[in-house]
Amino acid sequence: MFKRLREPDSEWVTIEIDGESRRVPKDETVAAAVLADRIGHCRTTPVSGAPRAPYCLMGVCFECLMEIDGIPNRQACMVPVAEGMVIRRQNGAGSVVGLQVGTEKDG
Repeated sequence: MFKRLREPDSEWVTIEIDGESRRVPKDETVAAAVLADRIGHCRTTPVSGAPRAPYCLMGVCFECLMEIDGIPNRQACMVPVAEGMVIRRQNGAGSVVGLQVGTEKDG
């Protein structure tokens, strides 16, 4: 669906997407790397489980939420790739260890 128009002249870095190593240009965002890699979707919706992919690519729509370096709910379009970065597709509502999203903790 998406492809780079030309091979970048910049440096390349190695990242991991869903457990598989990928080499991507250092100046790309995570969302651009995901789109160019053709993995399909970056998250699923919490209610229906429908797949979602980056849409606006400027931080407005929140369709590109992914788990990046262990932190869920990161906007992939706003995060530049970095050497050794670990990226996972986010299934449903992401949660932080020790915090349940969408629930109130009994006091």
